[in-house]
Amino acid sequence: MLQFVLSGVAIGSIYGLIGMALAISFYVTRIINFAQGQLMMVTVMVTAELASSGYPVWLAALAGLACSCIVGILSYVIAVRPILLSNRFSFGWLVSTLGFAVIVENAAAYIWGPTSQAFPPILNGISLPIGGAVLTAQQLLAIVTAAVLAAGFEIVRRYTLFGKLGMATAADPEMASAIGANTAIVAIVAFTVSAVYAGIAGLLIGPSTFANPYLGDTFGTYGFIAMMIGGGTERPIAAMFGGVLLGVCAEGANALINSQASDWFPFIVLVLILIVSPKGLFSTSNPLFRPRRAAMTRG
Repeated sequence: MLQFVLSGVAIGSIYGLIGMALAISFYVTRIINFAQGQLMMVTVMVTAELASSGYPVWLAALAGLACSCIVGILSYVIAVRPILLSNRFSFGWLVSTLGFAVIVENAAAYIWGPTSQAFPPILNGISLPIGGAVLTAQQLLAIVTAAVLAAGFEIVRRYTLFGKLGMATAADPEMASAIGANTAIVAIVAFTVSAVYAGIAGLLIGPSTFANPYLGDTFGTYGFIAMMIGGGTERPIAAMFGGVLLGVCAEGANALINSQASDWFPFIVLVLILIVSPKGLFSTSNPLFRPRRAAMTRG
């Protein structure tokens, strides 16, 4: 049992990072960028291509993250901003971000081909025994990196000017502009940061998978589930909690039911959680937390 819990926390950290990437862009614009998985894929493909061409892995990884940021900014400029300028309450972004994802995915398949490529190893071959289980150094790196990034963004969100501008822009962009905030720059920064989070998730999962142009579909879906389970639409860090829970449930289903159970079991978990708490398990509106808050208020 300890083995699937540790493995679940490791893969859940990846899901959580992608969920946070989705939540960060939503945090400012109130729009879900369905091309987030493709931003992760761009980092993986560029890193694999440059590493196979002889460049140092660290330089290839930085180039991959830079490309992901560029594509992330383009997704805002092309697929999101025109919709917001037209009518920020419309749902046209559902189609525009999905369309942008399809374009990026097919462009990658055209450039690198539809087949998988090798991804350079980072910490493979090193393992740490914990109790009766084993955690690889790559998995430990994923857990630590995800924890640092999640805590870092929460600190920025709560205690910095950018965090407050993000909240103001999300609540009322017209009022935020009236008090001098450049809402377009705030949104571009948010999309850039979300692309970095997705790209880092790609670098962490790349050694365990192959580089493939269609990689973003699977991890984008799991990132979305992580965000919805945790309640990342209210607080991006909640998407990390949702991702860890999702990873443990998926690994547990594989271990206790069968090797294909992780394909469908997370969706059952998502439905059950949304029935109990429509805004996510760790949202402020979760009825499980209300009695405690009420008691604290009375105290």
